[in-house]
Order: sequence, then structure tokens, then C-alpha cells
Amino acid sequence: MRIAYKIWLVGGIPIAIAAAIAVVSWLLLKEAERARDGAVLAGTIYRNLALAMTARDDYVQALPGDRAEHAVRFGALAEQTGSSLKGLIALARDEMHRQAATQASDALSRYVLQMRQFMVVTTQNDHIAAEMRSRVAALIALTDRARERQHASNADILSSLKVKDRALRAVRDLVEKAHALRAEIAATALAELQQKTGGAADSAAREDSPLALNLTNLRRRAEDLIETLKGSGEGGLAGEAARLVDDYAHALPGPVASASAAPSSEAESARARGRLADWADRLLKVKSTEQNALHEEVAQLMAYSVQANETEQATQNIAIATLKLGQRTGDALAKRDPEGATLLIAESKDLSAAVESLPISPLIQTEMSEALEQWRERLTTAVAGLRSQNEMLAEMDATAGAMMAGARDLNDMFGAEASRIGDFVRKMLLLGATFGLLLGSGAAIVVARSITRPLFGLQQDMRALAQDPAAGRVGHTERRDELGDMARAANFFVTELGHRERALREAKEQADTALAELRRTQADLIQSEKLASLGQIVAGVAHEINTPVGIALTTATTLGEEVKSFAAVVDSGQVPRARFVHFLERVREGAELLCANLTRAGILVQSFKQVAADQVSSERRVFAMDVWARELLTSLQPVLRRSGHTVTLSCPPGLMVDTYPGALAQVLTNLAMNAITHAFSAGAAGKISLEIEKFGADMLRIVFADDGRGIAPEHLGRIFDPFFTTARNRGNTGLGLHIVFNLVTGPLEGKIDVASRPGEGTRFTLIMPMHASGAAAGNERVQTSSA
Repeated sequence: MRIAYKIWLVGGIPIAIAAAIAVVSWLLLKEAERARDGAVLAGTIYRNLALAMTARDDYVQALPGDRAEHAVRFGALAEQTGSSLKGLIALARDEMHRQAATQASDALSRYVLQMRQFMVVTTQNDHIAAEMRSRVAALIALTDRARERQHASNADILSSLKVKDRALRAVRDLVEKAHALRAEIAATALAELQQKTGGAADSAAREDSPLALNLTNLRRRAEDLIETLKGSGEGGLAGEAARLVDDYAHALPGPVASASAAPSSEAESARARGRLADWADRLLKVKSTEQNALHEEVAQLMAYSVQANETEQATQNIAIATLKLGQRTGDALAKRDPEGATLLIAESKDLSAAVESLPISPLIQTEMSEALEQWRERLTTAVAGLRSQNEMLAEMDATAGAMMAGARDLNDMFGAEASRIGDFVRKMLLLGATFGLLLGSGAAIVVARSITRPLFGLQQDMRALAQDPAAGRVGHTERRDELGDMARAANFFVTELGHRERALREAKEQADTALAELRRTQADLIQSEKLASLGQIVAGVAHEINTPVGIALTTATTLGEEVKSFAAVVDSGQVPRARFVHFLERVREGAELLCANLTRAGILVQSFKQVAADQVSSERRVFAMDVWARELLTSLQPVLRRSGHTVTLSCPPGLMVDTYPGALAQVLTNLAMNAITHAFSAGAAGKISLEIEKFGADMLRIVFADDGRGIAPEHLGRIFDPFFTTARNRGNTGLGLHIVFNLVTGPLEGKIDVASRPGEGTRFTLIMPMHASGAAAGNERVQTSSA
């Protein structure tokens, strides 16, 4: 018998038992499901009741304009709860469950009716509150009108006060200058009397006598007074003052009188002085009286201004008190606090008394008092509505408590029924499962023994075959069940596995051969790329040396011909001085040309020898960084000059480093060749900068930058990858920057970063130790030799 049939036999016995149990359980579970549905429905009713109560609370606390939404929500929840209660009555099987559901439905109907009555009262209170707010707004508007009128009156008083103040200042100025003129008249009279009693003719004849000085001061005071009178629009008084002063000056005796005046007597001088003094006294009397009157008017206007400000402030205080009273009233109505609202009615009476005491327009005052009275009436009505609302809320809370208790009882009843049925089903399932398990276990043991024994033999054969593939084939292939199929499949698998193992071994040998060949090719490419830059330098230096050597050769040939020509002249026995001087000049010019060009060629050769020796050699040495950098740039000058680019070097003098100059020269040469090849368009001359500086305590920073086209963002992360290049069509291999990265992170023991934006050039930053340890270079030589 096949294993599948045996398994069907083992499984069929428990299945038959389970089917019988399932039929009975299905009938019982139908009842349990009904009880659970009743419990779930009771829980839904409880939740909807809680939500309805929350909707009622939201309705109570919401603003008048937002209450409609909460009322609709309450109605929908109440309707859902009623439908659920009807469904629960239909599910109830016994009279107790049906009676509890009916009582809960009746309580819900009462609750909905109470809520509708509460909504009616709340709507009435909202209308009353809105009317009260309009009354408060009207009262505030009236106080604003009264304050604006008082403010306008105060502005008029201030304008009048400014006018009176300017007039008072002008009159005060006239009085002060009139007093000064009267004092000078008295001083002049005293000086005139002293001159008459002095008896010294020569003293009286002097122009700078006291009488002359007093007369000058008198004229100045008179001119000040006249100007002030003209400025205040009293031109007649100004002319009269000028005439009286001239008359008095003409009436003075002696040299102080004007030159055109006729001799005068003492009586005439006294009369002129008296007229001038009387005029000044009259002016002082009139202006002093006017000054006192203006003083009284200004004081009265200031008193009016203070009173007007106090009235305006009192009006503003009433507006503020009204606004606060309205806010407190709104808070009391929102909190449904009838006692607090009653206290506000008493406070409004004090506010009415304050309004009646204001010295404002009687019409506005009457309107304000009427508005306050109407506000108090509406607040009294609102207080009655608040008490009614509170009573309704208390009744609704009692009804809601009864509903919630009924819903909880229904939930407990249906839940208990579902639990009883569930317990019975569990006990029946446990007994049936135990019986089925015992019967199925016996059948399973018998079937298992018929399977495990041949399976164990098959396992032993496969282990032996795994330890020794040549041990032979797996047995039990003669069986016609699944184990025989497994044995035949295992034999086929072992045969195919041997064929594939031999094929994989051959493929691995071929892959190892190809990998070794690839490594040799890669090492040759890297070595050729390292020497490529040196070859370019060689070509440039050779071309550069060709020029000075050619000039030196031409100069030497010319000197030889000149020597032959001069030797012929010497052989003739007659050497003119001019010819001798010409010969000396030609020899001097030739020697200078030879020395300059051969020196130039020698410098190029020496720089190239040092750079080439450093690049070929991998030895470490101590050298001056500035001198070494100049020699490297000198060797690169032929290539840079041919491309039209300029190079600037910045390096502190005397900076000594102990590292591998060959590797560093290879790095900078590759960066320069990379910039010449990729950074600039054909025929465009660019700028390359090399900055070398000490970085930290024992580190060196080298910045190589150009102002070329830059590197595209999608290429920036791949420039150090081997064989990556954007100019493969021009013969580039893509190993230049890869070699740079390997040398920097290898023998130079540093790191290199690149920053570039399209159109803004490229900047390579190399940071390396000033004293290399040499470990990385040794590892690189080992790797190169193994490659």
C-alpha cells in the first residue's frame, strides 16, 4: 500500500469523529452566536448612549451658531440606539431579557423628549443672550459717541488754549520790552542831570560820555519795542514810539543831539522826556491789563481741559466696565450660573448710576440708561431660563443613568448566556478531541512503523554514499511506493552530481587561468600608464632643450667663421682697430649667447634628471618641498607652455618632508596631465594653481586646482575608479586618477578629496603625513611583485 493511502487511513478516523462533533457544535454555536449578537448589540447601545450624552454635553457647551450640528448628531445617535433596542427585543428569547430591553427603550424615549424641551429653552436663552450682546454693543457705541464728542470739545479747548498762550507770550514780550525802555528813559534822565551838574566842559564834549551811552541804549530798547509792536500788528504805536524817541534825542543839549537839530533848552528836553515816559507808562498799563486778562483766560481754559479729560476718561471707563460686564455675563450664561448672573444685575445698577452722573449729552445719557435697563430685564429673563435649564439637565442625567444601567444589565445577561453555551461547547470538543486523538494515535503508530523502517535503511545508504561517492547505489529501488521513488531519484541525482562536479572543476581551472592573465594585463597597463606621463615630460623637455641647444650650435658656428675671418686679417699683418673692436664685440655676444642657452639647457636637464630619477625610483628621502616643487614644475613647463596654460606655486620656503618624492611626483604629474586633457577646451588657455602648506602638527596639505569646465555630478563619484574615462576616443585608458588614488592612499599614507561643479573648475585636496612610515610602500611593492 502506498504511503498516501496509509496517511488517508490515519487521518480519516479523526475526521469522522470531528465531523460528528462539528454538527452538534454548529447547532450550539448558533445559539451562542445569537447570545453574542445580543451582547454586541447591547454594547453598541451602551456606546451609542454614551456618545449621545457626549453630543448633549457638546450641545450645551457649544456656541449658539454651532449647536445645530450637535443637535443633528444627538438625533442620529438616538435613532440608532432606538433601532438597536428594537433589534435587541427581537433577539431576546426569555421574558426577562425582553422586559429589560423594553424598559431601556421607554427611558430612551423620555430622554429624547427631555432633550427636545431643553433645546427649546436653550434656543430662547440664546436669543436673549444675543439680544443682550446687542444691547451691550449699543451701550458701548453710545459711550464711544459721548467720548468722541467730549474728545472734540477737548480738542477745541486745546486749540483755544494754544491761541491764548501765543497771545499771552506776545503781550508778555511787549511788557518786558516796555519796562526795559522805561528803565532806560530813567537812566538817560539821570545821566543828563549828572552832565548838567558836573561842570566839566571837556567831559560834556566827549562823544562817549554817559549821556551818549544811555541815549544809544535808549534807542536800542526803543528799536526792540518798535519791532515787537510791528510784529504784533500795532504799527501806529510803533510809529508813535519812534517819533517820541527822535524828539527826545533832538531835544537833548550838547554834542549828544543830532547834528541837524537846533540848540534846545532844558525845558524842551524835559518835556520830550516826559512825553516819552508817559507814552511808555500808558503802554505798560494797557499791556499789563491785557496780560492779566489773558492769564485768567488761559487758567480757565486749562481748568476746562482738565474737566473735559476727566469726563472723557470716565466715559471710557464706563465703556470698559460695560465690555467687562458683557464678558462676565457671557461667561455666566455659558456656565449656566444663575447666582453669578444675579450678582451682575446688581452691578449693572451701579453702572447706571455712573452713567447718570456723567456730564454728557442728555440725549445720549438717556439712551445709555434705557439700554442698561433693557439689558437688566433680558438678564432677569435669562436667569430664569438658566434655572430651568439646570433642572432639565438634572432630570436628563437621571434618565441617562437609568438607560446606561439598563444597557449594562442587557450586556451582562446576553454575555452570561453566550458564556454558558461556550463552556458546554468547549467541554464537548475536549471529550471528542480526546477520543479522536487516542484512536488516531493508535492508527498512526501502526502506519508510522511501516514507513520509518524502510526510510531508516534509505537514510543509511545515502549517508554512506555521501561519505564515499564510489560506495555504490542506494537500495530499496524495487519498492513501488514513495520510498522506492525517492531511492531511484537519489541514484539519478548522484549520477548527475558527478557529471556536474567534473564540469565545474574544468570551468574553475579555466577561470583561474583567465584571472591570472587578467592580473598580468592590468599590471602592464598600470605600469605603462605610470610611464606615460614621464614620456610626455620627456617629449616636452626634448623639444624645449632643442631650442637653446640649436641657438648654441648656431652661435658656435658663427664664432668659428668669425675667428677664421679675423685670423686672415691677422695673417696680413695689419689689424685695424675698428676690426679688432668688432671682433671682440662679436666674440663677447657669442659667449653670452652660448652661456645663456647652455645654462638654460642645463637647468632643464638637471630638473628632468631629478624628476625622472624620483619617478623611476621608489626610495624615500628628505627634501625641501619648495625646491622640489619648482623642479617638478620646471620639468612640466614644456608641456604646459605648449598647451598655453599658466601655473602658480604657493609653498612656504624651508618646508622639509620625509616621504617618497617619486610617488608624489607621479601624483602631481598625473593631476597636471588630467587637467590639460580634460579640464580645458581645445585652444583655451587656463590657470592651474598648486598650494602647499603645513596642516596641523605633522601633516602636509596640497591643493591642486584649475579653472576649467569642471566635472559632471554623475561622474564625480567614479573618477578614481579603474578604467573610467570620458575621453576614451582620444586614447585615454582611465587609469591616471586610479593610480593617483592608489599612490596617495598607499606609499604616501594620505587621503585625497575632490570638489567640482560644472563651469567652476576642479579642486583636488591631498592631505598626507610629512614623515612617512614606509609600511604602506612595502606592502605596495609586495603586491606589485605578486601581480
